Amino acid sequence: MDLGIRGRTALVCAASKGLGKGCAIALAKEGVHVVITARGREALEAAAVEIRAQTGVKVTAVAGDITTAEGRAQALAACPNPDILVNNAGGPPPGDFRDWSREHWLKAIDANMLTPIELIKATVDGMIERRFGRIVNITSSAVKAPIAELGLSNGARSGLTGFIAGLARKTAAHNVTINNLLPGRFWTDRLRATTEHNAKRQGKSTEEAKQALERTIPAGRFGTAEEFGDYCAFLCSARASYVTAQNVLIDGGMYPGTF
Repeated sequence: MDLGIRGRTALVCAASKGLGKGCAIALAKEGVHVVITARGREALEAAAVEIRAQTGVKVTAVAGDITTAEGRAQALAACPNPDILVNNAGGPPPGDFRDWSREHWLKAIDANMLTPIELIKATVDGMIERRFGRIVNITSSAVKAPIAELGLSNGARSGLTGFIAGLARKTAAHNVTINNLLPGRFWTDRLRATTEHNAKRQGKSTEEAKQALERTIPAGRFGTAEEFGDYCAFLCSARASYVTAQNVLIDGGMYPGTF
């Protein structure tokens, strides 16, 4: 299927590895020129080289912290008028809410709620003017089924979800869609850290905890960054113009509810 986005430009955040990189690769394979951001310059440059080699599209790497005003300014200077915006940032650490200060909460909200809102604010009017825009926010399955040890993430990402629910319905008439992708269990650095946290608390090895976790997934395996990226590319496509304001779970069947 031709997704109809060849020649478009995308800004993909936190794209040096994991799910963000999977999204950048999938978009590039569709002929989209990508600007990728991440804090680690070395890993980011390596990702850019890999994407160029695989796809032949223009790839611009901008090292910086997207959760800061300076990092956002650098990314937007390199990509001031994206047709596609993929919001992504590392999640806050696991733990017990009794141990979290106001500063912990503000940092989580800033990274996982306010940063994507700021990037949307900076780019959505241009999309509306050009009559094409696709915004995908990578959030978490915890938005549908909260994860006890990820309270900071549960709260911040749910705040973003509520905001998007209203905004997406205002932009849809201009062919600008906004959706949230909710990853379940993908063996990324994020899940590894959470698994290590739980393993230590339960007196198990990380490998034991990993295997036990994998057995709970109806699909019988962890998800891959490639299949996550493919779904992201579809939501960013011309073919998905009637899909907006949705929270799309990609979790191998983990969510137990009917709706």
